[in-house]
Amino acid sequence: MRSLVSIQRVKEISAIADSDFLELAHVMGWQCVAKKNEFKAGDLGVYYEVDSFLPPDERYEFLRASSYRENADNGTGFRIRTVKMRGQLSQGLLLPLNKFPELEGCIEGDDVTEKLNVKKWYIPETSTAGGTIVGERPYGIPASDEIRIQSALELLDGLKGKPYYITTKMDGTSGIVYYIDGKIGCCSRNKEIKDEESALYWAPVYLYGLKEKLAQYGKNLVLTGEICGPGIQKNRLRLSAFEWYVFDVKDWDSGRYLPYDAACELCASLGVPIVPLEERGEHFDYALEQLLEKAKGKYPSGLDKEGIVVRNAVSPKSVSFKVLNNDALLKEKD
Repeated sequence: MRSLVSIQRVKEISAIADSDFLELAHVMGWQCVAKKNEFKAGDLGVYYEVDSFLPPDERYEFLRASSYRENADNGTGFRIRTVKMRGQLSQGLLLPLNKFPELEGCIEGDDVTEKLNVKKWYIPETSTAGGTIVGERPYGIPASDEIRIQSALELLDGLKGKPYYITTKMDGTSGIVYYIDGKIGCCSRNKEIKDEESALYWAPVYLYGLKEKLAQYGKNLVLTGEICGPGIQKNRLRLSAFEWYVFDVKDWDSGRYLPYDAACELCASLGVPIVPLEERGEHFDYALEQLLEKAKGKYPSGLDKEGIVVRNAVSPKSVSFKVLNNDALLKEKD
């Protein structure tokens, strides 16, 4: 499960111009608007990442006017999202550790998501018929969930000086197609879906004739991509029909993910699209601030793109992270 809430140390406090009551607290690669003098550099706090969904609790009541949500998908609670306050970006929530006696004994870096009963905010990804669930995603079939770079700044050092590539983060729903020992199957992020031509998660197979192509290719593979189109998310690409953009190709027998060039070659041979390439190079040397700027921009539709994904070009899963477009995050209202 993704770590949504953790104990983190305040790296720096910076002022907000013309504000007598607020200032910025810097935690990991994030910045949060906080009450003035509530924290000082070096303090430990409880940090809630964007997309945390906090349960009803007296300690969170100050969020009610801006963040309270109640619906069938999530229940009741408080959604943490990217906002602007006094002209400053605030990504996440930082609260003093002394407000949480149940966290006594926790140290810097501890994941306290379960201790505080915090869940991930869930937005239904599709209004179309995803398909009939026949079980959990089969064991060993990987789910896609890129980490946000602000939560893992050490990845910048891990990629520094190495071959890299940057792709556009497509706005849709994750769809998995696997071919293992003669069986083809399709999954959503977490469930296996029955073979029905009308099922959204089987769209890649029927769109690109993958039953025949994968059988002819004859190797055990797992392909993961983003299904985009009408009724999925907000269809920011403004597609009139479904498309599938592959971003991971796993050789099932070796357990390894194909390097970027090999993945492109395989997808070309199968006739399926791969996520758009924005940049590649031999020596990665980007800072966080530069990547945040690079994540901005538009899809061909003219709407804000979701962001970018940055990876090691030789070993894609050794270093892999997403950088989301803050312009798009600020416009989220759901």
